[in-house]
Amino acid sequence: MGGREEGEGEKRPLIVIVGPTAAGKSALAIHLARLFDTEIISADSIQVYRGMDIGTAKPSGEEMKAVPHHMISIIEPDTRFSVWDYVSRARPVITGLHERGKIPIVAGGTGLYVRALVDGLCEAPKTDWILRKRLLSEEAEHGKGYLYRRLCEVDPVSAGRTKPNDTVRIIRSLEVYESGGVPLSDIQEVHGFKERPYDPVIAGITMERKILYQKIEERVDWMMEAGLEAEVRGLIAVHGGSILPMRRLGYKQLAGYIKGMYSLEDAIRLLKRDTRHYAKRQLTWFRRDNRIRWYTAKADLSHLEEIGRDMRSVLPNNERSVSHE
Repeated sequence: MGGREEGEGEKRPLIVIVGPTAAGKSALAIHLARLFDTEIISADSIQVYRGMDIGTAKPSGEEMKAVPHHMISIIEPDTRFSVWDYVSRARPVITGLHERGKIPIVAGGTGLYVRALVDGLCEAPKTDWILRKRLLSEEAEHGKGYLYRRLCEVDPVSAGRTKPNDTVRIIRSLEVYESGGVPLSDIQEVHGFKERPYDPVIAGITMERKILYQKIEERVDWMMEAGLEAEVRGLIAVHGGSILPMRRLGYKQLAGYIKGMYSLEDAIRLLKRDTRHYAKRQLTWFRRDNRIRWYTAKADLSHLEEIGRDMRSVLPNNERSVSHE
């Protein structure tokens, strides 16, 4: 299993679980947390917000009671929260778990959060020519200034540093946001995290694309049945519709419906489509890391035991760290 390098024995171990949305990261994290008698640190850029529960598929109350979770529901949605803020808050949690003799589990789909936490130095995503072509097409379709207005919504800091007619910089900033789900200005802010204090063992979980897309559609249907529309209406009533998290997946589409931009049926269709696109971008991001050992999720959940066995074989102090209950 990848992630451990010769000469890094003094570094503290860290279990990391990554993969696309709806692939089963939470179930795997909970399984491993019980197996190793430890706790979970979320690496999701929207689960940090209070009240954004259904649209982010946060762990249930029962799951969080059974296994302690960190970095979930820690700030209000109208509070700016950067990658730097995430790393600054997550690292002390990891340190505390290490001091208690536990191997922390970091689990989530926000690749930039994982990279900043594990590797320190955050590099911006590489050029995505397909995405750039799409952005240029959107500018042509909606008129000049469309992309700049969009940048003002998702990354006002970068927009403030960019001239409205600087198409190259505008597209690059949007490209970074679309690829990693985090503003370019956040990446630049966290640039100073250069140390690598952990020895990570990284497991990636995925499934055949057709099955993954089916899972995504089922998850969206579940979100609607669970009350996503009411959740979004409540957030708009309290915080307004212009806060940055409201531009994120799950909330943007329902907010558009609530504002009368399209029908509820169209909102659900857009949410399913955009979630599929997001899952594809997540896979592209994580596939670049050759330390990740990939596993295919199975319907009978046998992959959970397989990953658990692999983790036991590579992590230190197995007899002391693993629960044998």
